[in-house]
Amino acid sequence: VINAEKSEFNEDQATCCQISIRRRELGLEEDKEWLILCSTQFLTGYYWALFDGHGGPSAAVIASNYLHYCIKQKLEEVAGAITEARPPMHVSGRCVCDSDPQFVEEKHIRVEDMVVGALENAFQECDEVIGQEMEATGQTGGCTALAALYLQGKLYVANAGDSRAILVLKDTIVPMSCEFTPETERQRLQHLAFLFPKLLDGEFTRFEFPRRLKGDDVGQKVLYRDYFMEGWGYKLVEKADLKYPLVHGHGKQARLLGTLAVSRGLGDHQLKVIDTNIEVKPFLSCIPKVNIFDFALHDIKENDVLIMATDGLWDILCNKEVAHMARSFLAENKTDPHRFSELAKCLVRRARGKKMGHQWMLDDSREASYDDISVFVVPLHNRDEDC
Repeated sequence: VINAEKSEFNEDQATCCQISIRRRELGLEEDKEWLILCSTQFLTGYYWALFDGHGGPSAAVIASNYLHYCIKQKLEEVAGAITEARPPMHVSGRCVCDSDPQFVEEKHIRVEDMVVGALENAFQECDEVIGQEMEATGQTGGCTALAALYLQGKLYVANAGDSRAILVLKDTIVPMSCEFTPETERQRLQHLAFLFPKLLDGEFTRFEFPRRLKGDDVGQKVLYRDYFMEGWGYKLVEKADLKYPLVHGHGKQARLLGTLAVSRGLGDHQLKVIDTNIEVKPFLSCIPKVNIFDFALHDIKENDVLIMATDGLWDILCNKEVAHMARSFLAENKTDPHRFSELAKCLVRRARGKKMGHQWMLDDSREASYDDISVFVVPLHNRDEDC
């Protein structure tokens, strides 16, 4: 369910499709005749993805049309490896060096690692395409990306941004993604600024302080953190520390370079900090974190589901509330063939609230989400075991 009547232009985009993967060597051209004759050499995967745009819908639209193609292409490049019990050193299966099989064994390289690598490469390629398209058409903006791939009995969830996916099982909730925000990625961002201080152009400080420092703080010892620190220390404040922090604010108000609320996503290649030449993109990573769920290790029940949603839902509802709604709704609507899509609508309506005057309010009188809200509810029980 997309665009919960909160924005004129829908910045949330969604895609779901079947992905057919055939063996294809790196660098070889498509052979349509071979494809027809050997059509049985397909792997089939199923794909769902949500894209939450910012600065306009353009990046989200391109990603929704292109990321699954990138994933298909990258999976085909490693198809020879993901159909083996253990990936070979060479995709052709040749053993050039006697230590090749030993290396794969020692590094514990599994089929799942090849799929994860394909997803990571696909996100990077899609990001490059978005940059090229946006530059060619003079458009700006970016988007978060949350993608789920069911392949060979495993669910892969790749996330770059602040959307979220959870598995609601009979007796438990399994988080399948984590949000990437300036706060959660503080150390990565600070480390990048430490390695390449010119990226800050003398306008920002990489250090984290409990608040924006003032002139009266100079000469005082105050709490601080640097890129290598999980804990806190005290730093003697210098004039340079009065610059604007690389990461500023807390919670939903946290911003990267005072500009973006997310630290991973696609697009934003032309984005600069206002009134400066500082580019945001070096700090904004397009590489997702991929989590894996192996169905063979779990007893999946009829009402077990994957729930994917953009942050418009999670700003209002926590994992436990969403899981409670899902279990209650599905238990009460066992015979409804559309119960999963109806549950998605219920979740959107719950986070959207009701319009009261000029505001959208929840039943408990709290303000509802003013963001676009998109939700997938995907049943897990009747899966194609051969995928």
